[in-house]
Amino acid sequence: MNKSKIAIIGLAVMGQNLARNIANNGHKISVYNRTTKVMNEFIDEYGSENLEGYEDLCTLAKSLEKPRIIGLMIKSGPAIDSVIESITQFLEDGDIIVDFGNSNYQDTIKREKKLKEKNLKFFGCGVSGGEEGALNGPSLMPGGDKETYECIEPILKSIAAKDFKGKDCVTYLGQDGSGHYLKMVHNGIEYGIMQMMAEVYGILKNGFGLKAGEISKIFANYNEGKLKSYLCEIAVPILAKKEGEDYLIDKVLDSAAQKGTGRLTAIESLERGVGLSVITQSVYARVYSSFKNTRTELSKLYEKGTHKIEDDLEEFTKILENALYIGVIISYAQGFRLLEVASDEQNWDLNFSEISRIWQGGCIIRAKVLESFETLFVSGEKNLLKMPEVAKYINENIDDLRYVVGLSAMNALPTLSLSSALNSFEYITQERSTANFIQGLRDYFGAHTFKRTDKEGTFHSEW
Repeated sequence: MNKSKIAIIGLAVMGQNLARNIANNGHKISVYNRTTKVMNEFIDEYGSENLEGYEDLCTLAKSLEKPRIIGLMIKSGPAIDSVIESITQFLEDGDIIVDFGNSNYQDTIKREKKLKEKNLKFFGCGVSGGEEGALNGPSLMPGGDKETYECIEPILKSIAAKDFKGKDCVTYLGQDGSGHYLKMVHNGIEYGIMQMMAEVYGILKNGFGLKAGEISKIFANYNEGKLKSYLCEIAVPILAKKEGEDYLIDKVLDSAAQKGTGRLTAIESLERGVGLSVITQSVYARVYSSFKNTRTELSKLYEKGTHKIEDDLEEFTKILENALYIGVIISYAQGFRLLEVASDEQNWDLNFSEISRIWQGGCIIRAKVLESFETLFVSGEKNLLKMPEVAKYINENIDDLRYVVGLSAMNALPTLSLSSALNSFEYITQERSTANFIQGLRDYFGAHTFKRTDKEGTFHSEW
């Protein structure tokens, strides 16, 4: 019997689709699920000479060629440790466990060290693209031991999406938890872009009184230009979908869920001392949205009146496009800044040009702008806002973002992330800030001292 190249444990939709992708690309694969019925139903529908199911971990391990490669598609957290403990008793020196889930990178580092003591290899690989990407080609973000990557590289390359030039959307990133860290930041950027798009939708809906179908056409136009992206693309059918005479989006409860990766990115930015205001405000926006009852009660206490923007709609949509594009750039810039700091502190040596390339296909934040980033990062500069090409565009169009944020504020239209993009930009690009005043306050009440612009040393004043 020909043995399998790889196994997948965990057959929720993502696990099933990833397994089918692997099998469809010519690799024999074994699968297992804790609930045997789920596995049997999956095999009944999709089983083939390349895809076989096993009811216990012992026979699953025996079905694999050596070194065994075990892929995990399991919810992050204790469940992964439980499966690792169960499967390792059937493994031998040099066998590999690959975590394809959204695990915390710190857990990945711990698991790699723990399994290394048993002469086993543990590897983290972020997977982006949702259910469709898992089946037809995701963006893959692998991080861990380089030799381990070389063992699994042929499989990863064969199942990955393609970038704008037709290359595989996978590359070796760096040691230990770098792959899962990159996936976390990817999801954080995703939060930021989605929230800013929602704010644009809100401005058009509540500021201009447009119907969802009309807004759908505006996003369709945006997707033909510099904002061309997967998220803009799917906004079109989402906003155009009707149920009878009504638009479905108007019946969707305005309470956004989250699985935690955006929150983890925000927490990580605080711990590393990196300003990630767009992503953090996007997380807060989801938090605020979840308090539906509270919002309903407060809306009755604080009347905002009826606001209608009188600007020419056709001209305003162009201004709004520029504003959103700058917001997107700043969201990426903040995400890359966090990656830069983490890469230096963790000794990962992340290649930003390659990251921009592998995000061009399969993943949720794939966008036309990433092709420009791929080229710009070749220079070695890692701060997008320092790049002349980016500075030129923002200098020419920043007034559009200022106008949109100001107009929204005057019309009681919240723009948590767009305004955060603007304010963080204004702050980071001013030579002298107002932090001197904060230092004065701190020194007055706590004798925390301060530095001066005209003298060397540390000072305290009797104010």
